Amino acid sequence: MSDDDQGYSGPPDVFKLFAETGEQAVETQQELVRQMLGAGTGSGAGMDMNQLGAMSQTATFKTRVQSGGRISIPDAERETLDIEEGDIVQAVVFPVKRKRDDD
Repeated sequence: MSDDDQGYSGPPDVFKLFAETGEQAVETQQELVRQMLGAGTGSGAGMDMNQLGAMSQTATFKTRVQSGGRISIPDAERETLDIEEGDIVQAVVFPVKRKRDDD
């Protein structure tokens, strides 16, 4: 694979690794939620409703970095999470694909 093919000079399978890592993270989160929901209510191992509610208010999506380092939250996620202009949110960023010319 040449540098022109992907705009990145790293190993050819680095993009596959990013995709797999993202998929594994989602699967791990889903399994954690299943375990918490399945935990016995009398054992103290489960989560209370406040903790579970906070975890359900998350979204995972891909977006492109715009000028000035800005990113956009897609409409569907903003509506689902009731995010409005001026709200403060927390973002965790993982590069998925780099599109640039490296000298």
